[in-house]
Amino acid sequence: MTAWRLLLTRPADDCAALAEVLAGQGIFSNCLPLLEIAPLPVSATMRQAITELPCCDAVIVVSKPAARIAVDLLDRYAVTASTLPWFSVGAATAQILLERGLDASYPDEGDDSEALLQLPRLRAAVTANSRVLILRGEGGRELLAERLRELGASVDYLELYRRELPAYPPHELPRRIAAERLNGLVVSSGQGFVHLRQLAGDAWPTLAQLPLFVPSPRVAEQARAAGARTVVDCRGASAAALLTALREHPVAVL
Repeated sequence: MTAWRLLLTRPADDCAALAEVLAGQGIFSNCLPLLEIAPLPVSATMRQAITELPCCDAVIVVSKPAARIAVDLLDRYAVTASTLPWFSVGAATAQILLERGLDASYPDEGDDSEALLQLPRLRAAVTANSRVLILRGEGGRELLAERLRELGASVDYLELYRRELPAYPPHELPRRIAAERLNGLVVSSGQGFVHLRQLAGDAWPTLAQLPLFVPSPRVAEQARAAGARTVVDCRGASAAALLTALREHPVAVL
């Protein structure tokens, strides 16, 4: 695995944490965060949704930023929601909820919407006429809401943040890749790939030749449609999922 020299693109704190894990395995990486989390101003609608959250039958949190902002809002408005079933798409997001004393569950296999929808506890919690609140950033997939509505649930979204592309000098992405002799790219979401493609600009046809590690079949399809030549689906956005994919692809073949 030491042949890999990876570009990491997660938000800054997550990027640093992943780089530390990789370094512990002898894998070189360089961080160029392509997602900057900007919390949305607390509106009257947002405050009402948080204060009424205990009336829900289930709460689904789709990301770590959503979890962090949500627990801060619960504390700010002294909302007790420890008796509710909470759900997340991954262990890291669930850990933030668990540390707040919330009853959080997540799928053991896979960390995406498809895996969450198969979770028996979620299926038990969501029945006809159930009220479900999904906490997320602006935009995103509609799959969770669509499937839960098919079960007869009433589903609402509460958007807590937006994902922005940090400001970089022109040509920073290809310059960084060349300077650090990087031979693999890692993105953790569809939005992260959109920003990668955007920042690449005219250099994309060249960068598209590099192996690209993505978290799900959906992002893999998105990347291939944009011209990425070698796409590796890690089946998850966690460090463990990436390490497994790197073990299965030990040599960077360009």
